[in-house]
Amino acid sequence: MSGFLRPFLDRWRLCALAAAAAMLATAHAFETFGGLPPCTLCLRQREVYWWAGGVALAAMLIVRAPGGRRLREASCWLLGLIFLIGAGVAVYHAGAEWKFWPGPTTCASAGGGAMAVDADAMSALLQGAKIKPPACDQALWHFLGLSMAGWNVLVSLALAGLSAAAALRERSAR
Repeated sequence: MSGFLRPFLDRWRLCALAAAAAMLATAHAFETFGGLPPCTLCLRQREVYWWAGGVALAAMLIVRAPGGRRLREASCWLLGLIFLIGAGVAVYHAGAEWKFWPGPTTCASAGGGAMAVDADAMSALLQGAKIKPPACDQALWHFLGLSMAGWNVLVSLALAGLSAAAALRERSAR
């Protein structure tokens, strides 16, 4: 095991919580400061990080309770599974953006969907303006050829891999 990774793997539940919080903060920053509204699949990807953060926090408490030490490895595997699910959602989203398959019917370009409306948008709607919600199959941002969904695939896979490494480290520590 790399000396660099050892401190992170030894405290993986805390690191997973921090990573989930950082991913959620980044997504909200793109929305709030970058003006990039989330589509339906963007919100699904955020839900995975909320789950990961909640599981990581609960696991941090449980493993410190009497008898909880035996759940250390299982909590890392569970976090890995959650991050793999996140990677799957992100692959689905990136595939919809690349037009490999259609997005869900709740996306704007695939059908009518729900949309979050701020005060300015609500005022415009009341005055009869047409506001188009964001579409799941149109990437609003790219960096090095990848959309946010594409980057999320890579981050989620890395977090799943680190979760597996942490679980294996827990197993060898027994």
